[in-house]
Amino acid sequence: MKLNGDSILKQANSLLADNHHNHLHVIDDEDYFTGIETPMRKDAFELDDEAKVDLIEEQFKRIMMVLGLDLNDDSLRNTPRRVAKMFVKEIFKGLDPGNKPEITLFENKYHYRDMLLEKDISVKSYCEHHFVPIVGRAHVAYISNGKVIGLSKINRIVDYFARRPQVQERLTIQIAEELKKILDTEDVAVFIESTHFCVTMRGVEDDHSSTITTSFHGDFKNDQRRNEFLNLIR
Repeated sequence: MKLNGDSILKQANSLLADNHHNHLHVIDDEDYFTGIETPMRKDAFELDDEAKVDLIEEQFKRIMMVLGLDLNDDSLRNTPRRVAKMFVKEIFKGLDPGNKPEITLFENKYHYRDMLLEKDISVKSYCEHHFVPIVGRAHVAYISNGKVIGLSKINRIVDYFARRPQVQERLTIQIAEELKKILDTEDVAVFIESTHFCVTMRGVEDDHSSTITTSFHGDFKNDQRRNEFLNLIR
């Protein structure tokens, strides 16, 4: 059954009411994806983008009002709408499988069997714990098993999985597993180094630390190949 905006709001209000009575921790595992998938409700795509924008706009107005901001001010009046559109159509657009990039593969006619490395791919994501930015770079490599991928598609795959609330460990694995599946090869390496604004802007407020995650598969588990990859990205 299709859900409308009113039913989504009723569900949200019910969850909030449960939370008030300390029952929100009771969750049916069947309502969520498992493993490396981003945790999503089964009804996540029952609403179209415009309906989601409308609902988020109304809810963000409430947040701003609770914070004491004057929504009659001309600088703030349209902020809830801007934030809603940004959430749905920009920074979290990777939640929607309909936005998954179409992948172009080519025959490896040149019989190139060495590493192909795409360096310094921009990573722009959001921490799912605090909804603040994760900004960094990804380095992605693979060894062809008969197919090669259009170079820009590697960047698009990274961006697709980054454009959602994330943890860096999951993001790294998602990129690697997607490339393994597309290219039909185990020989994939992913390295991400990023700054988490939940560390720099709140809590410990450390401006200098960075987070590194890696995912090595196939031939990249071999010390020689892995060291070659690491030396190239340095």
